[in-house]
Amino acid sequence: MQFFPPPTLSLCRSLIAPAGLLALMITSGCGTPSSPMSQPQTAPSVEQANANVLAGGSTPKVLLYVGNGTSSGSVAAIKTILGNLSLQYATATTSQLNGMTESKLSAYKLLLIPGGNAITISKSLSSNTVANIHNAISKEGLHYLGICAGGFFAGHSGIYDYLDLSPVGIWFNFYADYFKGITKEAVQIKSPDGTKRDQYWQEGPQFSGWGTVVAKYPDGTPAVVENKVGNGFVILCAFHPEATQAWRSGMKFTTSVADDNAYAKTLVTNALNGTSMPHF
Repeated sequence: MQFFPPPTLSLCRSLIAPAGLLALMITSGCGTPSSPMSQPQTAPSVEQANANVLAGGSTPKVLLYVGNGTSSGSVAAIKTILGNLSLQYATATTSQLNGMTESKLSAYKLLLIPGGNAITISKSLSSNTVANIHNAISKEGLHYLGICAGGFFAGHSGIYDYLDLSPVGIWFNFYADYFKGITKEAVQIKSPDGTKRDQYWQEGPQFSGWGTVVAKYPDGTPAVVENKVGNGFVILCAFHPEATQAWRSGMKFTTSVADDNAYAKTLVTNALNGTSMPHF
């Protein structure tokens, strides 16, 4: 799905396959517009980060996946968030992530998978890589932050090779507005203290049945959840708190970009440190 002229949207797909029912494939647009904002200084690739380690340097704290299936807009906006937090991070393309062992992955503190296309992400990564990520989280204590497509990818699929970060195979459905024909909107997200923020949403999931609820959609379904997965800590976010002003065209927001981006910083910080957020 594209809009011309720019920005363009990349699709994310999620398999909806509840137990006992025939698998149903649904396409969701969890992509984000390409950001016109200037990007922070380019982060080192995995190879550059490894070379730095061999030269006596330290492994960056965050590994950001930028490969097939990710939206360039979401990647750019998250780079800005990481830069504003002064966090060291490395980026991994599809081939680079596929080339990483479980031990290489666990050298990082946080794996961050942004918005995009969950099915493309799954198809691009080898089954061995998916298993390595799962084991690095559950066994080695790697933390994980999944935003929109990254949230879908953390769930269960009956067809595609998703991370399945639940012992009972939780699949993630769409937020209800998707079934009303809404593809993107400013959606009001409620925190446990009663704070409400309008956040950019684009065909994202809801996380019923998984983890502890950190934020809710207007209908009460989970929009942000967290959970311990073995030795790792996981936060899943269904919307795009990293969104820039350029993404808001044609929509009305009651909260500022700065407020929404501050929430993105909170998610990154807590996911990185494995710190539980206030929850319902």
